[in-house]
Amino acid sequence: MALLEVVDVSKIFPGVRALDEVSFRLEAGEVHALVGENGAGKSTLIKVLTGVYHPDGGELRYQDRPAQFATPMDAQDAGISTIYQEVNLIPLMSVSHNLFLGREPRTKLGLLDEGRMHREARQILSGYGVTADVRRPLGTLPLGAQQMVALARAVMIDAKVVIMDEPTSSLEPREVETLFGVIRDLHARGIGIIYVSHRLDELYRICDAVTILRDGKLVHTGKLADLERIRLVSLMLGRDMSEIRREGSTAFSSTKGSGAATGDTGAAPVLAAEGLTSRPKLHDISFDVKPGEVVGLGGLLGAGRSETIKAIGGAYPLDAGDVRVDGVNLKKPSTVRAVKAGIAVQPEDRKAEGIVAGLSVRENIALAVLPRVSRLGLVSDARIDEIVDKYMKRLRIKASSPDQLVGDLSGGNQQKVLLARLLATGPKVLLLDEPTRGIDVGAKAEVQSLIDELAAEGLGVVLVSSDAEELVEGADRVVVLRDGVVVGTLTGDQVTTEDLMATIAAAAPSETDNDH
Repeated sequence: MALLEVVDVSKIFPGVRALDEVSFRLEAGEVHALVGENGAGKSTLIKVLTGVYHPDGGELRYQDRPAQFATPMDAQDAGISTIYQEVNLIPLMSVSHNLFLGREPRTKLGLLDEGRMHREARQILSGYGVTADVRRPLGTLPLGAQQMVALARAVMIDAKVVIMDEPTSSLEPREVETLFGVIRDLHARGIGIIYVSHRLDELYRICDAVTILRDGKLVHTGKLADLERIRLVSLMLGRDMSEIRREGSTAFSSTKGSGAATGDTGAAPVLAAEGLTSRPKLHDISFDVKPGEVVGLGGLLGAGRSETIKAIGGAYPLDAGDVRVDGVNLKKPSTVRAVKAGIAVQPEDRKAEGIVAGLSVRENIALAVLPRVSRLGLVSDARIDEIVDKYMKRLRIKASSPDQLVGDLSGGNQQKVLLARLLATGPKVLLLDEPTRGIDVGAKAEVQSLIDELAAEGLGVVLVSSDAEELVEGADRVVVLRDGVVVGTLTGDQVTTEDLMATIAAAAPSETDNDH
């Protein structure tokens, strides 16, 4: 008897058949991988399962009975809980309040029992490796800790099915191990888990079965152990296995990561960061980027990579240090000065700091160029249409039209919309913070190829990635950070996964030093 099942489900949006007679079956106690490239239909299927969308055809069955969830709350009340890639909690409320939101412990008089709530929150979260003060606002915790709070909350509702959408995208290796321990416990308790991830190592480590979608259609379902890894990728992409073997694990050119920098080594830096200091996060950070060069920032979560990106882009206050673009000192960088100087920043959290989900693709791309396409306060719609059409074609953004809401697109297409907005400003330097985080194999390859193209066109690129292979194969040099300090720079033949891991490990704090 299936715990949760969809039979021949279809979902149609204007101009797009997002699901085309897809069937899916989850057994009790099973960890079932749901995979597919960008726009394959994974997010749509999850929203059908959780009551966000109502199917246009087919049947949903839960605990061997026909089911129809009118709202996500109906699905949650029935025991279906979802952990989204972007933490879907309230950052200004305390950790405890987020954990118990909607089911807060009460006194006999019906008043909120804060003492009990804090005690129980500490006890619950200690099992997830979170030792932060539960009275702190959730938004002050690192993304990884926030994700663990979201996981704890999802499991607390007495769930029978837990859907995890890219759950490790913000986690450190130690937190990933904690998550896997939780999954094993859920598995032992007979809870069904739908696991969405683009990280194949994780899938083969913890998943029992796999369902592969492509272009809204079911292309494979079965035991994961019976499916060769390269066959899995081949089915996801619809490409021949020999072609995938020949092209390698990323879409970066073969000259990357081998010490063969694409930038002109004799050219003056297009970007120079000199002594960037912002206590207590950054301490004397210095590096430069030549035109056509990709410089990677390596390190563990909390090393200061994102803060460095934001400081250069004027979004993080500096106590000392200079940022120069083409030799010109920005002098107390602000976001306005940075943009005018030719710096474009793609933040780590695209939903909170990047896209505007309630606006269309056209409006999101146009946001950064409105001053350029305006005259006497009047916006040229024709000029905007020209820019939007250019970048939708170049980045191969999949949308029913430029007027489709960005919030309705897949994660990979949302990332492309954000990149399109940045490129429309005509930048000299592109600062990319986890540009392929949480997107599928196909979209990831497209973004990696685009980074190569932009560097070849002469842009300076700073790349932050938690994926060691991506950083090594994509960067000409790698600057390694720990606790806001540069602890090493890899150049030439040193740009290897082994040397990167060794540099990080040599600089890494002991377990007892980690205050996470």
